[in-house]
Amino acid sequence: MSKTISEIYIDYKIMPCLQDHMFRVAAVASLICDNFSEPLSKDDIITACLLHDMGNIVKSDLKYFPEFNKPEGIEYWENIKNEYVEKYGKDEFKVHQKIMKEIGISEEVIFLVDKIDFTSSCDFRDGDNFFIKIINYADWRVSPYGVVSYDERMNEAKKRYEGRTDVFVDEGREKLIACGKEIEKQIFAKCKIKPEDINDESVKSVILELKNFVIK
Repeated sequence: MSKTISEIYIDYKIMPCLQDHMFRVAAVASLICDNFSEPLSKDDIITACLLHDMGNIVKSDLKYFPEFNKPEGIEYWENIKNEYVEKYGKDEFKVHQKIMKEIGISEEVIFLVDKIDFTSSCDFRDGDNFFIKIINYADWRVSPYGVVSYDERMNEAKKRYEGRTDVFVDEGREKLIACGKEIEKQIFAKCKIKPEDINDESVKSVILELKNFVIK
């Protein structure tokens, strides 16, 4: 039986901050799809965006953004995290896959979610799959607190991961950021809107509609 994404988030006890993130990413992608000059499977793109971080709690440091634990509190979310790890494991990418298969998501959408990966941005830039470009770019436009410019998002992430050599080394990261910027240019060369037209204000009404988006 089909359910709305809001019902699915409740079923899977998705943290409100993660819900907000996925709604924002999907809203960014939706605005791009609605203004894109070439045919796209918008439903697949939106579905992928709304599900792409379903299992992220297994890797979350719940002390990093303490305000995101309210109102339930960190103990409640630590228990949910433990439930997830016990049921699905610790690898968030495998957790996403297991949940999507559990829901009955198509292989096409699961493939798109698997392709959300900043470290592959140069490969995506050189490819011709705009589904993958749009989904990744939409994710790159959302900070923990809202929709921001690509440059702002990259600067925020750089500060957050500073000193984390397990994530990126500086030289490699700068190359990936440059590739992401090229993807932005590729997308908006085929769009009737500009990157700055996508912001917290312009996504508000889209997010309201997406709360009733039916996952088929």
